[in-house]
Amino acid sequence: MNEYELKAYEEVLDWRRKILKKSGMLNRISKKVQTKVNHLIPEKAHQIITDSIKNMVKATLTGSNITTKKQQANGLSLEEKDALFDKKLVLYRKTAAIEGAGTGAGGIFLGLADFPLLLTIKMKFLFEAASIYGFSTNLYEERLFILYTFQLAFSSDEQKRETLDIIENWDERRKTVAEMDWREFQQEYRDYIDFIKMLQLIPGIGAVVGAYANYNLLDHLGEVAKNAYRLRLLRTPPLS
Repeated sequence: MNEYELKAYEEVLDWRRKILKKSGMLNRISKKVQTKVNHLIPEKAHQIITDSIKNMVKATLTGSNITTKKQQANGLSLEEKDALFDKKLVLYRKTAAIEGAGTGAGGIFLGLADFPLLLTIKMKFLFEAASIYGFSTNLYEERLFILYTFQLAFSSDEQKRETLDIIENWDERRKTVAEMDWREFQQEYRDYIDFIKMLQLIPGIGAVVGAYANYNLLDHLGEVAKNAYRLRLLRTPPLS
């Protein structure tokens, strides 16, 4: 492996340690509260929410696959792929920030519209990432990998460890994870963003909070996606 790949591998290891690090006290308390609230929600309501988000995500996956330029990685080195990815991330961060500011400024009704809009931006970005790193989203298993990458970015400590194991051992685990656990998927995602998004509904600060939150959520997703795909390309430790 060349010098850049060695540097990238070291960055992946640093990122992995960061992912496995225990969350801060506030996040852990927030998760406990949200878990208790989830237990109070009737099962029927959970099923309705799960089905709604499942259908929303599946529709987004279909649309993103159609609109994403394929084979963007042809002939590119890892360094060139990373550079192209970084350019895409800048664009999608700006898009998410503008969307967050717009819906945040509109108060509670437009604020509620932020959820599907931001979800669409995130999924489209992940399809771009897959294409840049040389993976075909026409394949079901690659669309499933996108969902696990998304889940890794927006989940609790325990779920992160489990999802990271799936991603690190994708060639083996993809045979046993043929379907996403949609209840877990939607609950982890909602729990992760609920507090931030509630602030976005507050009159007067919604636009600022929305722009800032969406920018950072995309930035975080970008870091996770970049390193998840690097993991698949840098299968063995490089020789220094």
